[in-house]
Amino acid sequence: MEVVLATGNLGKVREFQQVLGDLKITIHPQSEYDVPEAEETGLSFVENAIIKARNAAKHTGLPAIADDSGIEVDFLKGQPGIYSSRYAGENASNKDNNVKLLDALQGAEAGDRIARFQCIIVYLKHEADPTPQIFQGTWEGSIAESASGTEGFGYDPLFIVPKYNCTAAELPSETKIQISHRGQALLKLINTFTAE
Repeated sequence: MEVVLATGNLGKVREFQQVLGDLKITIHPQSEYDVPEAEETGLSFVENAIIKARNAAKHTGLPAIADDSGIEVDFLKGQPGIYSSRYAGENASNKDNNVKLLDALQGAEAGDRIARFQCIIVYLKHEADPTPQIFQGTWEGSIAESASGTEGFGYDPLFIVPKYNCTAAELPSETKIQISHRGQALLKLINTFTAE
């Protein structure tokens, strides 16, 4: 089975391949097909994931998997949320986003730094699929006062994982994918594929 993954994020591609590698599924990043980036005009992770999956399926003719994910900080009323990847601006780097988040939490007490990663994965059999399959994963934690660790991507250097008392960027990738928001959502997706 061949599937297009609706992302240009190499970190996400690695995580998906790591988890789905054992199934008889060949994952092609949409960049292999020069798929134009979808305009994320949705107001939720679910809407944006569906938009991205439809776009990838339309331009490739393949079944599509898309995810939309981000970090929600209670002190910031759920921000950056769906704007996580462009929190510091349209072409912001991971570092830019992390710096902006730390600035926004300047002076916040430990109890105010509660946060969670959310991940929505959508699977479409084809572009016009009227019943997208939707899988959700949530990873609870908090935001550190400074960045630490070199693994992962995005907000991983700031996200404290309570069980391990370190940031997500300090976890080995094998551990992270088993417990992360994306890992949880991927497991639900795998269960669906293996049940078919």
